[in-house]
Amino acid sequence: MRYGIFSDIHANHDALEAVLRAIDREKVDYLVCLGDTVGYGAQPNECCDIVRRITRYTILGNHDAAVAGRMDYSYYYDAAREALDLHAGQLTQDNMAWLRRLNYFEKDGMTHFCHGSPVDLEEFEYIFSVEQAQTCIPIWESLGQITFIGHSHLCKSFAVGKERVYEVVTKEFEVHPEFRYIVSVGSVGQPRDHDPRASYTIYDDAKGLFQFKRVDYDVNAAARKIFGDQRLSDSFGARLFAGV
Repeated sequence: MRYGIFSDIHANHDALEAVLRAIDREKVDYLVCLGDTVGYGAQPNECCDIVRRITRYTILGNHDAAVAGRMDYSYYYDAAREALDLHAGQLTQDNMAWLRRLNYFEKDGMTHFCHGSPVDLEEFEYIFSVEQAQTCIPIWESLGQITFIGHSHLCKSFAVGKERVYEVVTKEFEVHPEFRYIVSVGSVGQPRDHDPRASYTIYDDAKGLFQFKRVDYDVNAAARKIFGDQRLSDSFGARLFAGV
């Protein structure tokens, strides 16, 4: 199968549309969203409507879980918590019911999908460093050949051996059977690697070939929608320009 995989849309409809146009040119078989369709941005319903219609799998992210009443988010910082409260009140019944049904984990054979670390799915732990990826060594036998995650908003990949982890620093690579791979696919709607372009990824399991991809979108339009909603923090719009 040839997969188009993306994550962390965060109610950024402009970025999502750009990513889907780009993926359409890639001729993929299936689309997979790794979670956090909501949170931060100005268009949660529009994004949910699209994602739930087009994906083979959508994973539950921590912001999705918060909005759907599936986790305690009282410890989140004020602006993030207020955005989640706002989205919980804005979502249609169909979109809320969809978030409440999402799974923490999905798999197609040896291709696995989750939002945060696969070690403890409900804890939404980050993996964006070798040290964090090393926590997967004890579960090596149960890992997929490749596990796709989101959550960090960073494009990172790691080759996990039975005793050691290596960071894979290229944008395109072939998987090797002696390793298990953890790939953090970046963010559609709120990148945090100082590149404002939206992230998505392509994986061809027949060829064992993975690719990181970026696409420009109308950041001004997305930011203006946030600035125009006084219930959302302006910082959520301002950070889009810098990719932080």
